[in-house]
Amino acid sequence: MMTGFARRLGLSDAVAIGLGSMIGAGAFAVWQPAVQAAGSGVLIGLALAAVVAFCNATSSAQLAAVHPVAGGAYAYGNAELGAWWGYLAGWSFVVGKIASCAAMALTFATYAAPGFERPVAILAVIALTVVNLLGVTRTALATKIIVVIVLTALVFVVMTGLVGASSASPIGEGLFDHGAYGVLQSAGLLFFAFAGYARIATMGEEVRDPATTIPRAIVIAFAGAVVVYAVLALTVLRVLGPDGNLSAAPLADVVAASGLDWGALVVRIGAACAALGALLALVAGIGRTSLAMARGGDLPGVFGWIHPRTHVPHRAEIAVAVVVIAILLVADLRGAIGFSSFGVLLYYFVANLAALRQRRSVRRYPKWVQVLGATGCLALAATLPWQSVVSGAAVIAIGALIRGIRLLVERRSV
Repeated sequence: MMTGFARRLGLSDAVAIGLGSMIGAGAFAVWQPAVQAAGSGVLIGLALAAVVAFCNATSSAQLAAVHPVAGGAYAYGNAELGAWWGYLAGWSFVVGKIASCAAMALTFATYAAPGFERPVAILAVIALTVVNLLGVTRTALATKIIVVIVLTALVFVVMTGLVGASSASPIGEGLFDHGAYGVLQSAGLLFFAFAGYARIATMGEEVRDPATTIPRAIVIAFAGAVVVYAVLALTVLRVLGPDGNLSAAPLADVVAASGLDWGALVVRIGAACAALGALLALVAGIGRTSLAMARGGDLPGVFGWIHPRTHVPHRAEIAVAVVVIAILLVADLRGAIGFSSFGVLLYYFVANLAALRQRRSVRRYPKWVQVLGATGCLALAATLPWQSVVSGAAVIAIGALIRGIRLLVERRSV
């Protein structure tokens, strides 16, 4: 049994993995439900999501500099707030990100193999789990290649959007037509696109000089993602308008509006690569959080093993793949996005509280940033589609019940 990771990754590796996680299904799939919720108000929703995500990113960076270990906010919550808070963060992350895996796999299959979504999505999960099992350096290399392909496709979409016909409706028309609730719901859905920097924080034991590298990588990757999504939002609204009648592939529609029929293939390749890149990083991130929870006794100890040759938590990653495949048999893309956002927002709520409790000597950002982040997480989680809120709350309650029963059994056996 091996208990430690090898520190193999540098700043560029960590930034690439963060970008690969953030610029995924959100870039190609999230605009339809977000615009339906808020119309032009999606621009305000994007700004709100970015503010909350920035608070979360800085809290994660501040915590990662002091706690450079695997597990992200699970480890931070345990260290700064106590075991129950850590468990809430870890459980929320695992269930939310497993839903993200299903969403990414379905997005890939929708673009790559229309009509065969479920079997192709399952094959994608199997293939990328195998890549992760080969070792984290291969994961970083694959993610870098995918990020380059995705950014090329997105630049193509934006360029065709600039030269193509524009919508009859001005971009800023009707910003508040859907009300505050619609704007907040769009922000919660768009938050799904920003959550990838958590992947960087979960790699605390695999990055060289983590106290410096992780905070820098989180901020750089986040800034890059904000720019990408802001440009995409403006492009979609300019070409397709704010009425909410978007298809499931709005970026393909942007290219089609320019008259470039062959451009749809470019978008499909970019979308497929984006979803694969995010899925690749997610499987690895969930595996490492599961590993940390197994080390802490909150998941079965069998998931606490690291492969002696490839230095990856192979048992945890295989278990994650099995659960994702089961979800894919019944998954709905929009529901997966909402459910994922709910779990991840709770995860960052704990991260903000943990950062708020840190000592002055290690503080990098003022306390009001963490207060704003925690408040924003709760507000966005509460205004997601009600189905996501109800199902998410139920799964979190089940997780709390499982831990409570385990603690009770342990106490009685002493």
